[in-house]
Amino acid sequence: MIWKINDAFLADPLIQEKVGSRIKFYEYPSTTDLVKGPYIIIDPLDTPIPKDYADNKWLTEDYLFQIEVWSKSLADRDAVAKQIRKVMWDVLGFAQSGGGVDEWEKDLNIYRDARRYRGKKYIN
Repeated sequence: MIWKINDAFLADPLIQEKVGSRIKFYEYPSTTDLVKGPYIIIDPLDTPIPKDYADNKWLTEDYLFQIEVWSKSLADRDAVAKQIRKVMWDVLGFAQSGGGVDEWEKDLNIYRDARRYRGKKYIN
């Protein structure tokens, strides 16, 4: 699923313009890399959980991801975070769930937006 999210972000024109290929899984960019532009970090918060049973077989897997945007520009961070929410819903069917983080790291002058998304996918 992480590759589907990555590919959906890479296919989006606004995200491609602002972020390009600066998308990471499980790891955070170094502060020196943030000068190049905004970064997206995709973090799975849980392993896929079997859901929706029929005839004693599970039909779907439930996923929970945290998607973070780090940027030196507040405007870019907000634009990318809003577009991520749109892509997660329109393309992948994942809804924003629960709380998140909206913070500014004063010492590094980095803005961070972290949102959680939950969604189910049918098993092939």
